[in-house]
Amino acid sequence: MSDYSVKDISLAKQGLLKIGFAESQMQALLEVRKEFERNKPLKGQRVGMALHVTKETAVLVRTLVAGGAKVAITGCNPLSTQDDVAAALASEGIAVFAHKGESREEYYEFLNKVLDFKPTITIDDGCDLVSEIHLKRKELLDTVVAGTEETTTGVIRLRAMEKDKALKYPVVAVNDNKTKHLFDNYYGTGQSTLDGILRATNVLFAGKKLVVCGYGSCGKGVSTRARGMGANVTVAEVDALAALQAKMDGFEVKPLAQALLEADIVITVTGNKHVVQKEHFSLMKSGVILANAGHFDVEIDAAGLKSIAVKMVEVRPSLEEFTLKNGRKIFLCAQGRLVNLAAAEGHPSEVMSMSFCGQALAVKYALEKKLPAGVHVLPSEVDEKIARLQLAALGVQIDSLTKEQEKYLGSWTEGT
Repeated sequence: MSDYSVKDISLAKQGLLKIGFAESQMQALLEVRKEFERNKPLKGQRVGMALHVTKETAVLVRTLVAGGAKVAITGCNPLSTQDDVAAALASEGIAVFAHKGESREEYYEFLNKVLDFKPTITIDDGCDLVSEIHLKRKELLDTVVAGTEETTTGVIRLRAMEKDKALKYPVVAVNDNKTKHLFDNYYGTGQSTLDGILRATNVLFAGKKLVVCGYGSCGKGVSTRARGMGANVTVAEVDALAALQAKMDGFEVKPLAQALLEADIVITVTGNKHVVQKEHFSLMKSGVILANAGHFDVEIDAAGLKSIAVKMVEVRPSLEEFTLKNGRKIFLCAQGRLVNLAAAEGHPSEVMSMSFCGQALAVKYALEKKLPAGVHVLPSEVDEKIARLQLAALGVQIDSLTKEQEKYLGSWTEGT
C-alpha cells in the first residue's frame, strides 16, 4: 500500500497553517488529546477513517494518533476534501487517500486502500466503510473490533442493517450524542449550508422565498439561519410532528409541489432519495436555485434534471445552469452534493470540536466496554463531559446543585 494519494503534496505548508488555526478554535478536543497522550487508550489500534478531509478532521486525526493509534483516512464525499489539508496529513506520515473531485471509481479505490490497512476500528461518515466491509470485504470482520458513525444518514443505514441482522460488529452512533446533533446539525449545518450557497451564487437571501425540505435538526438550523438573513421560509415535511414544530416555530408549512411554485431557493436536508423529483422541475420558475445539504447526492434528482435540459453550463465554480425546453433556467449548486462542504468549508471549528470529542471518546468507550454487535449510543455522562469541556473552552461557568437539591431530585416522598 502506498503511503498516500493526494492532489498536490506541495500544498502541505498551507494545510498545516489551516490545521493550526482550527486547533486554536477546538480547545475541548485538545483537552481530550491531552488525556489520550497520558493514557494511550488506543495503543495498538489501527483506525480506518472515511470522513470529510477538512482541517477539523485533521485535528481529530492528530488526537487519535496521540492516543496511540495508527490512522489511514479517505474522504466520505468526492467533493468535500480540502486538498491542502490532505497534503498536510500526508506530510505528517498519515496514510491519506483523498482529493477534491474524485470519480466514483477513485472514491471506492480510496475506500479500499483504507480497508487494505486492515483497521481494527472504523470511523465513518455515511456508513460507506461499514457497508463496503459487510458487502465486499467480509474477511475484515475478523479484524474490526468496533466502529463509530458521524452523521444522520449513516445512522439510518446502520439501523437498517441492525434490523436485518446484517451488522456484524458494534458501531457507536456518535450522531445521537446531544453534543453532536443539537449543535453540529443545528448550528453547523444551518450556517455552513448558507455559506456554501453564498459562495456558489453570491445571491441575496433577504426577501427571497426559500423552501427547506425536511425539518429535522439540520432543517431547523437551515430554516432559522435563512430567516435570520431575511428570507421568507416555507418548510416541506412528511413527518406530522416535525411539520407541527415548523408551524409553531413561525414558518409556513406546505406540500412541496405547492411550495415550489414560487420558490427562489430550494434546500433539501432530509437524508432521503429524490425529494425533488423530475416532475418537480416543470413547476419551478426560471432562475430558481437548488442546493442539497444532505449527505448523499440523491435528494435532488440531478440525472432527471439533466435528461430534460437542452443546455447545461457551469456558470461559476460549484454552480451549473440548466436550460429547459421552455427557456426556463434552473441553477444547481455543487452537482447536488452536500453544498456546505462541496462549495464551502463545512462546519465551523468550534462546532466540530464537540462532534470530534464524541468521535474520540466513542472509540475509547467501544474499546473499554467490548460491546456486542449492533448500534450503540454513548452514555449521558460522556455527553455531559463534552459539554463541560466546551463550556470551559468558552470561558463559561455554571451553577451546581446543592446537597438538598440533589436529595430532593432523587426522592419521591416530598410533595404538596
